[in-house]
Amino acid sequence: MKAVVKYARGVGNVALRDVPEPEAGPGQVKIEVKAAGVCGTDLHILADEYANNPPVVLGHELAGIVAACGAGVSDFAPGDRVTTRTFFQTCGKCVYCRTGRDNLCASRLSIGSGVNGAMTKYVVVPERAVFRLPENVSFLAGALSEPLSCTVHAVLETNRPGPGERVVVTGPGAMGLLAMQLVKVSGARATVVGVPSDAPRLELAKRLGADEVVLTTDLDGLRDTFDAAIECSGAPAGIETALGLLRKGGRYTQVGLVGKKVALDVDQLVYKEVELTATFAHVWTAWPRALALLASGAVQTEPLVSHRFPLSRWQEAFTTFRDRTGVKVVLEPED
Repeated sequence: MKAVVKYARGVGNVALRDVPEPEAGPGQVKIEVKAAGVCGTDLHILADEYANNPPVVLGHELAGIVAACGAGVSDFAPGDRVTTRTFFQTCGKCVYCRTGRDNLCASRLSIGSGVNGAMTKYVVVPERAVFRLPENVSFLAGALSEPLSCTVHAVLETNRPGPGERVVVTGPGAMGLLAMQLVKVSGARATVVGVPSDAPRLELAKRLGADEVVLTTDLDGLRDTFDAAIECSGAPAGIETALGLLRKGGRYTQVGLVGKKVALDVDQLVYKEVELTATFAHVWTAWPRALALLASGAVQTEPLVSHRFPLSRWQEAFTTFRDRTGVKVVLEPED
């Protein structure tokens, strides 16, 4: 079967290659991939800025149908519509695994970077990682359940905005637009900030319920006024903007990966007594919540899908995502 493979360490070294079709081992579920999202992490792997274990099939955001189950699998059957966590392996013994923070396990291997992922026809994952996709949630929408779970962890579990608070989200990409919707779910007021080239994304933010959208060129009067900031751009300028907009005693949560070291105005953190947090990936508790929000319609993911490409056009898909031509790009495996 065809797959998008990182075949060696170094910048680039990604190609469409033939790989063997996997089989489900004991306790594993084989999923036929119907939709696989392109994520910023995939671009970081392309640039060799994120840990990877080549040769490895890329892709960790997916939805599909159970194709087969290995011995001992009891909760799923062929034909089930599913999505999955990304964690293929964790130790189960460290303090992080034992306290519900397996995203921080030093032995963690994830699909799409440590083991073969979803940018192909079939992917194999442990049964414990699999979740049923609600019947009213499409495969396109379901492929974004992983980034949604990440933002649930960041917004609802970590930053925890409250009713009536003013929250600014910097970076109106897929993560920022999901974060904005979760701010609204919490009862807070959501302002989304972007650069001038983000104008179409800011329009989408308004359609999805943002209370206010603002360009970085129009921030006069907003400095030091927000109760909380969710930084999703992963850009040094976005970090600086988010910190500047926070009031004294405000809460700042970093979501976007930067891919390199950046300068941070520590004095501003001190003088404002900012509560600084950051989140990486997801935890198990975020998944049922994310899927319930999708099923209820409280959060929408499908409107974020701006481009769909067959797997054979993966390079065009990656370029579209990198150049910010759209919002979310999805690959669809071909027969």
